[in-house]
Amino acid sequence: MIEIEAEIAGNVWKVEKAVGDCVKEEDVLLILESMKMEIPVEAPCAGTVREVRVQEGETVEEGTVLVVLES
Repeated sequence: MIEIEAEIAGNVWKVEKAVGDCVKEEDVLLILESMKMEIPVEAPCAGTVREVRVQEGETVEEGTVLVVLES
């Protein structure tokens, strides 16, 4: 299992993938908004989304686990 963490504090603007979705490396999992910029959070490798731990509109801190992938 691979935990994808927020690299910056911000708001979850849009969740692009759901539990059970298969993703390829560099697919956008979700988009964070911070300092009026949209920051895509990409999959580091191919796999299946096992958990989405955040919801749209939620505020997250740096280091918060956003998504769990099974490669």
